[in-house]
Amino acid sequence: MQDKFFNCSRSRSCCMQSEEEEEPQKKGFLRENLSQVWSVVKSMYITDVPSYGNSFFFTIGIYLMEIFGIIAVTGMIMAIFGPFWAGLTPIGNFILSIHVWAAEAFVTLIFLHLVVNLFTSMYRRKKLVWMLGGIMLFLVLLEFAFGVGITGDYVAQFNAKAGADLWNGMGLGYWVNPLNIGAVYGWHIAIVPFLLIGLIFTHYLLVKKDGLGKPYRNDIPYSMTKANHGKMYVRMAYVFAIILLFAIFIRAPYSAPLTMHNISISQPDTFAITLLNEFNFSSATATYFDTIQPYTFSTRNVYVSIPYAKYVNLTNGRNMENAYLSESASVQNNYLKGAFSYFQNNGSISGALNSSNPMIAIAGSLVRMAQDGVYGPVLQGEEHSGLNYTYAIRFYADSGILYTHASSLGGLSEEDLGMPKVGLKGTGIWQYGGYWTAPYDLLEVATAGIPWWNDIENGLIATISFILFICLPYIPLLRDIPDKLKLYKLFWNRHTIPELKKKKEDEEA
Repeated sequence: MQDKFFNCSRSRSCCMQSEEEEEPQKKGFLRENLSQVWSVVKSMYITDVPSYGNSFFFTIGIYLMEIFGIIAVTGMIMAIFGPFWAGLTPIGNFILSIHVWAAEAFVTLIFLHLVVNLFTSMYRRKKLVWMLGGIMLFLVLLEFAFGVGITGDYVAQFNAKAGADLWNGMGLGYWVNPLNIGAVYGWHIAIVPFLLIGLIFTHYLLVKKDGLGKPYRNDIPYSMTKANHGKMYVRMAYVFAIILLFAIFIRAPYSAPLTMHNISISQPDTFAITLLNEFNFSSATATYFDTIQPYTFSTRNVYVSIPYAKYVNLTNGRNMENAYLSESASVQNNYLKGAFSYFQNNGSISGALNSSNPMIAIAGSLVRMAQDGVYGPVLQGEEHSGLNYTYAIRFYADSGILYTHASSLGGLSEEDLGMPKVGLKGTGIWQYGGYWTAPYDLLEVATAGIPWWNDIENGLIATISFILFICLPYIPLLRDIPDKLKLYKLFWNRHTIPELKKKKEDEEA
């Protein structure tokens, strides 16, 4: 019995000892794997930099990578809950606010990063790094514009229309249709981000391989020093805190989108007149200059014939379109003229339903259909995708309400509302991309009065400007301008380079 007791005690003791040994092993396993991950991260560090390399202006790249991570995480959260979740829930709006302000910060810092490298002529020694940076800038602006277009509010609707005109003007409307939010969603969360990730990784590896750019001028003294990663981490914390504060106190604005239901109630005559323009192929969509997809559809079929056939089926009424089409061309023309006159003189919708003029009855029936909340879903059902709003947004544009509503929000004219921003007076205190789109907006305003000037000309100017910017290292004379103007002194001076400070002190002594 005593032996048995001692055996049990020894067994329990061994068990306890085994558990005590297992715990450190678990800790060791975790510590070992974290250590390996950390060693990989540290292997990516740039360890030695020129003496000015620890200043904020020459460490912007790492803050851009941090912000890209913030954008990616908040974007993934919003993608999980769908494209409209951010505009319809308080927590969604907060996540969107972080996402939007991070995007604003990213664009601001990438511009500043390029300015630093432009003014110091870094492209002289790092031609490929510069060119990759230029391509990334183009993709970032594209990503920003796509992001504005998928929020589902009025700003998204306006920018989708403006963006579609630009892409169509450049002959690329078949491949990129901002009115199709489902397709733009794919561009925004998959295609462009993966391209950016590849370019950012390549860009960074090239910088790490050769180190931070060194002065090309012999009169700029410098020495090599250790990179101050501690200071870098503190600045990263500041960057995140600033984005968070902006997101807390200045939320992403949300302006209610235009709907067929609301327009038909607030402006029934305008709604009816737009239907008549779609029917006789005189609307902006029907006469669109760039006859490429997605605007080659029959506006009569899409906006009138198909919805009206469904209305007739729902009400078991007489098909007035058949009555109209059975008449001669001259009678049809008189019916149309009478219908335009009726609604231009504020004719009532209830009176239109019983009119002997087929076109008045058709337009009145469709307005009533929209007021009952049926027309919008029927029109949307004609699209192949539930997130393709080409038909709806083109109708809002044809009616003119898309632009008059923008003017009421921002107090701006149509020409002032360049892509990808719109005035938000009364709905927010800043504009998406309000400052960095200024050059393109000014171009639109300056060329608005030229009859033969279209979006394609503006698009070509923007494209050529980007190509020149990207190829700057290889363009004689143009590449020498920053150096001739001595712009490098803004970033290479006694405040950023200790050697220059000492040289100045020695000269004064």
